[in-house]
Amino acid sequence: MTVVTVMLASSGCNFLIGRSQAKEIAEINVSSPELREGEPLPSEFSCDGAQGSPPLRWSSEPLSDAKSIAIVVDSHSSSESAVQWVLYNIPATTTELGPNAAASPPEGASQATVTSGKVGYQPPCVKKGSYRFSVYSLSGKVELPEGSPLSDVLKKIADLTIARGRLTVVDIQ
Repeated sequence: MTVVTVMLASSGCNFLIGRSQAKEIAEINVSSPELREGEPLPSEFSCDGAQGSPPLRWSSEPLSDAKSIAIVVDSHSSSESAVQWVLYNIPATTTELGPNAAASPPEGASQATVTSGKVGYQPPCVKKGSYRFSVYSLSGKVELPEGSPLSDVLKKIADLTIARGRLTVVDIQ
């Protein structure tokens, strides 16, 4: 887990999207009715609240080869870096998740074991930091079971990414 956390912190998740010049990556617009780019994360979506994962929306150019969607939430502060949530194998036709989707994920979707060693959304607790909500459109499904190791799931997501987008909030209200 520590290796993955260090990779996230130092690369800004670039290892998820690869560095190959041969693979063109389309852009996804990511938004939320509860989150604003560069603004604080509302405390109800932190470990001080009871809301669970925040609602997310995304859109992009139609991608005929999109087979699934993945969401990766990671955090970085001066004291630690962590992956807070990985939800994968979301149906490709899905364009939003409601609040607390981690408690009731879309049918067919799976969640990885995150930095904390738990499966599902682990709300951030560090008040000062950046919290990134990244959405990936994938050319296939991640053929790994629920609760698979984080590094395995992130590698598969990186291999299958055809589009990506991110919403970043800073600090916790």
